[in-house]
Amino acid sequence: MNTKIVLLNPECPDEAALQEAGQILRDGGLVGFPTETVYGLGGNALDKDASLKIYAAKGRPSNNPLIVHIAHRDEVYDLVREVPDMAEILMDAFWPGPMTLIMKKKPLVPDETTGGLDTVAVRFPSDPIAQALIAAARVPIAAPSGNLSGRPSPTMAQHMIEDMSGRIEMIIDGGQVGIGLESTIIDCTEDVPIILRPGFISQEMLEELFEYVTVDRASVGPMKEGERPKAPGMMYRHYAPKAPMTLFEGDTEAVVARICALAEADAAAGKTVGIIGTDETFARYQVGVVRSFGSREHVNTVAHNLFAVLREFDDLNVDVIYAESVPKKGIGLAIMNRLSKAAGYHIERV
Repeated sequence: MNTKIVLLNPECPDEAALQEAGQILRDGGLVGFPTETVYGLGGNALDKDASLKIYAAKGRPSNNPLIVHIAHRDEVYDLVREVPDMAEILMDAFWPGPMTLIMKKKPLVPDETTGGLDTVAVRFPSDPIAQALIAAARVPIAAPSGNLSGRPSPTMAQHMIEDMSGRIEMIIDGGQVGIGLESTIIDCTEDVPIILRPGFISQEMLEELFEYVTVDRASVGPMKEGERPKAPGMMYRHYAPKAPMTLFEGDTEAVVARICALAEADAAAGKTVGIIGTDETFARYQVGVVRSFGSREHVNTVAHNLFAVLREFDDLNVDVIYAESVPKKGIGLAIMNRLSKAAGYHIERV
């Protein structure tokens, strides 16, 4: 398959290109497109065959549910049986934006889109290209992140081209995304909001709206064997680079010292070492290929850069990766969720 690459200006996207992409989606094809979080791999959410094509293109297990993207808030009522009061509150506060809500689905949403679950994950993105594409398609778009299953999510079109060229009909290049981590997923089917996947919309933000907010255990640790994912990104090893990765938690000075010692030993053994530090610690590492994924003082920069750094280490063919951690507060919880899964929960506390 020849994948067409289309460059669009987010401030003034070409209408003819959007209509062409919309027609591809209505015809059952797949289109890669930017959102404010990461690039998505889109297909008609109401077409079971299109959803199966998404799983095939990603090499993703079909029991891993897809997120359904809409262009207007009112479209959610066409997809779900009822919208709980908590969901209305959340939509008022955070839509359009990087938040996905889990609710009971209507029969028109195929089981192939929801991974066989009786719930559906719905998101109203704020990215102008995403909104324009969904409107042009005139159908809701099922879209997981646009990477091969398990790899770091794409934050620029080039990442999607690397993974999806020849697998899908079109990729829309709208430049680098703003946030860099996937949306916060919130289960609205229980009595209180449950965070299934942390993201930019943090637990602290939700606690300003609700007295009780819980975090699903699989967001902070590995799923049990045989446990079924309720939402995307809950599988054991996800967002992962090719090289084995270890994540280090603890006092910053002790973490830096530990990584330096390991890097020196590995380099002496002939290994190429990749080190992920921060702006504050970058200069402390004298051995290995060192990259900063942002500042501890401004953790949004870490979220923005994380997946690009992991992909860069793939391109450099490093043998092993050592990464610093960040505090698990605010968006830091989401960052640590992605880092932990990328490392396959290989975490050393020093």
